[in-house]
Amino acid sequence: MSMTSPAAPAVEAVKEKARRLSIMSMMATTAAGSGHPTSCLSAAELVAGTFFHAMKFDPRNPTAGDSDRFVLSKGHAAPLLYAALAEAGVFPASRTMTLRQFSSELEGHPTPRIPGVDAATGSLGQGLSVGLGLALGARLDQSPARVYVLLGDGEMAEGEVWEAAAVAGHYHLENLTVLADVNALGQSEFTMYRHDMETYRRKFDSEGWATEVIDGHDVAAVLAALDRARGTEGRPQAILARTVKGHGVSFLAGKEHWHGKPLSKEQLADALKEMGGPITIAADPGKSYERTALPQPPDFPAPPAPAYDRSKPVATREAYGFALKRLGAVNPHIVALSGDVKNSTFSEIFGDAFPGRFLQGYIAEQNLVSTGVGLAARGKVPFVDTFACFLTRAYDNVRMAAISRSNLNLCGSHCGVSIGEDGPSQMALEDLAMFRAVHGSAVFYPSDAISTERLTEIMARRPGINYLRTSRPKMPILYSPEEPFPIPGFKIPRQSAADRVTVIGAGVTLHEALKAADQLQSQSISIRVLDLYCVKPLDGKALAAQISATGGRLLTVEDHWPEGGIGEAVLAALAEAGAAPSRYRMLAVRRLPHSGKPEELLEAFGISARQIADAVREIA
Repeated sequence: MSMTSPAAPAVEAVKEKARRLSIMSMMATTAAGSGHPTSCLSAAELVAGTFFHAMKFDPRNPTAGDSDRFVLSKGHAAPLLYAALAEAGVFPASRTMTLRQFSSELEGHPTPRIPGVDAATGSLGQGLSVGLGLALGARLDQSPARVYVLLGDGEMAEGEVWEAAAVAGHYHLENLTVLADVNALGQSEFTMYRHDMETYRRKFDSEGWATEVIDGHDVAAVLAALDRARGTEGRPQAILARTVKGHGVSFLAGKEHWHGKPLSKEQLADALKEMGGPITIAADPGKSYERTALPQPPDFPAPPAPAYDRSKPVATREAYGFALKRLGAVNPHIVALSGDVKNSTFSEIFGDAFPGRFLQGYIAEQNLVSTGVGLAARGKVPFVDTFACFLTRAYDNVRMAAISRSNLNLCGSHCGVSIGEDGPSQMALEDLAMFRAVHGSAVFYPSDAISTERLTEIMARRPGINYLRTSRPKMPILYSPEEPFPIPGFKIPRQSAADRVTVIGAGVTLHEALKAADQLQSQSISIRVLDLYCVKPLDGKALAAQISATGGRLLTVEDHWPEGGIGEAVLAALAEAGAAPSRYRMLAVRRLPHSGKPEELLEAFGISARQIADAVREIA
């Protein structure tokens, strides 16, 4: 595409910005005594060109709906981003000198505590996925906003980068531009491809991107490439910039073993001489520029009440699809993403009703989760689904989503041995432990269609990371459509004054516990059965009161490994409440399972109604 070359004054202005960004990055890391100045120097012209030539945004409201967005995927170059935000007027330059201080919002790697940052980065390889979500969100909003993502060449060894590149090409995201900082040096040695620019070009070309290779320190070339990217239609763009790590300073440029090392004060003085002399930065007065508000899930009217034939059992995974459809009718911000399992998780029900708000993420779970983070940053309410076992490979993405303060809803289906014949590779037996460990998360485990619907609605309203564990088998309906499900909370579907043991289950094990209650009743043994639909948070005092009413005798039963599941969650909550059971048994899956019919597996691996009844008799 032929375009007018950038005007000389524009080129000179950006050159000066790049010089200032480089100097501020070195000064900030020297003041902090740690950081990655050489990683900043290689990308200074790319960032300066993006912020001060290509991007359109209001520094007073950098995340406004029609503002362009910038994602620093190579998050260790945070000082460069902070310098750019300061030069753009988001906060004063003095604030950059508080880098990495305990009292500062300018952390070692970016987080959304800072205006202009949509997601936490620093776990490499995730930024393009976040940018993909931002670009998809802008398209859904019919916004002119563009998204720019700065990738490092070291992180381009991550498979998730190419998951994101493939999906962006598939969706023809012309509002998404990658700037690849190919400086050939990783943390410990040279990168895999060094400066083999054609390999990078072929990789992006193969995914349908408009790709070009430039000298990343030639400001005129950077600006021209950004102009061409902005004029490209029907394809995302990749600007592959050949750069030098430590550019502009002779004793740093292209040198190994400088990664993550700040300059001493003497080295800084020498470097600044080479960069045209120091710049004046005032002393920081200590005023924080931390964001006072992060995106919250938008409010919406109550959806239509669920309507099920109580005589027909329904799988909770299927009820999830119906719940999304009902919510989608009253909340236009809901978006569903599936990892090519929509016909098993039943999000296809939502997709059939609202095809414009359903996104196929294909079998690329890491990209799937971080795309949801980008969508949430645009104010969407993303529901991401796959088999629960496959979310384990995206656990780092979930962890980073929590650090991003993201409002992200995840549904994991096909949990536990109760899935049956598919075998252990498909059985999630660690997902409760995984999601319980995420900061600020809520973990929900419904046992019937009604609780699934209500918990899905709660997720759409609740900020933070929400996880819904759904099951494959069809299960009887236990609750009326009007039943509330407070958080934290549990239900008591079976109780009497004569109860001798409290049995806590959820999902399939709740129904096994109810069967066991019927068996035991014929032997004049009454048990109290609790439905722990909310695994996190837990109300330890309320649980303790129920257990106390049965003489302190407690049995937990779960379709999960014993480590980190329902039993340990309950014991921890009781301990925090200053209570402990007098007698306790935990039933959980303790041996590696294999294929079989669900009822065979529940029996073989110790969580069937018969074994619940046996355990009750032991402690009653």
